[in-house]
Amino acid sequence: MDAAQLGATLRARRRELGLTQSETADLADVSPRVLSDLENGRETVRLDIVNAVVNALGLSLSVQRP
Repeated sequence: MDAAQLGATLRARRRELGLTQSETADLADVSPRVLSDLENGRETVRLDIVNAVVNALGLSLSVQRP
């Protein structure tokens, strides 16, 4: 999954839960700007930040071997 796909998945889940970016950022303890950048695939974000957002949205990360 590339950055754009990850961002789209997170945005869709956030909207499904009826959360704003600000609310989600608060739950994940990140800035709204970082969340926006993540959702829009605009910048590489540290794994701990991705994990915090994923957890805040009730999702989980998994790694698959190629």
